[in-house]
Amino acid sequence: MKNQIEQLKKEKNAVILAHYYAPATLQEIADFVGDSFYLAKIAKQSDADIIVFCGVKFMGESAKILNQDKKVLMPDLTADCAMAHMVKNGIIDEMKAKYDDLAVVCYINSTAELKGISDVCVTSSNAVKIVKALPNKNIFFIPDRNLGRFVAKQVREKNIILNDGCCPIHAKITANQLISLKERYPKAKVLSHPECNPAVLELSDYIGSTADIIAFAKKDKALEYIICTECGVDYKLITDNPHKHFYYPEPLPCCKDMKLNTLESVLSVLKREDKEVTISEDICQKAIIPLNRMLELGC
Repeated sequence: MKNQIEQLKKEKNAVILAHYYAPATLQEIADFVGDSFYLAKIAKQSDADIIVFCGVKFMGESAKILNQDKKVLMPDLTADCAMAHMVKNGIIDEMKAKYDDLAVVCYINSTAELKGISDVCVTSSNAVKIVKALPNKNIFFIPDRNLGRFVAKQVREKNIILNDGCCPIHAKITANQLISLKERYPKAKVLSHPECNPAVLELSDYIGSTADIIAFAKKDKALEYIICTECGVDYKLITDNPHKHFYYPEPLPCCKDMKLNTLESVLSVLKREDKEVTISEDICQKAIIPLNRMLELGC
């Protein structure tokens, strides 16, 4: 299958992008592997005719919005992110009516429609930097309350209004799970994603995006780490650090939607070109503004 995929990529001038949470077999064959911000930049810079995005729906949508003249395919169009939909209808209008000088800051883990009614998009790797750069005093951060709370602690000069949304995978990681792991592995450093609950972050030695966690583990001198994020990151951590040990909360934090991406589905979509991401022109034109602003402010 890997040979067939490689051949089809060449024939069709296709590029494969895979998120760190995609299965290891896809990270192995992808042309680019990274977090949401990195992959968004790669998607915009790509000169491929076809982009195959091994991730979840909002990622494919972002790639399409940034590349409206290209064909964006997803191995499984049902792969979705629950958090991407966690903004109540009408709440943005309510907040704009309640607060003067309000900026709607939208985590990239959101639907194309939500991006289209936001002022700027952010990822976990650039949210603090972008919120600091905004001229607005009041910030409505959607959809993730945990990342929003993390940003608020770093940008105390602004009024961060939180939305009641979260990543179900990260939210299930508890302080008790982490305490148990710390007792079993007392020398291990705790590296956590800001989508985790505050009680978990308070017990962490380092908090950062998926890419930041990977970079920290590579340069740090410790040999053991407790990783509080989705388990797909394990492939890159082990590849970069074969002499180190990585432990995860139990039950294992695993996004089933991410795992819907498989070698079989990648091969099929390259052959058929049948699972194309489609977004209305109206939504594309609205959503590209906050995405481009993210790429400008977040670099």
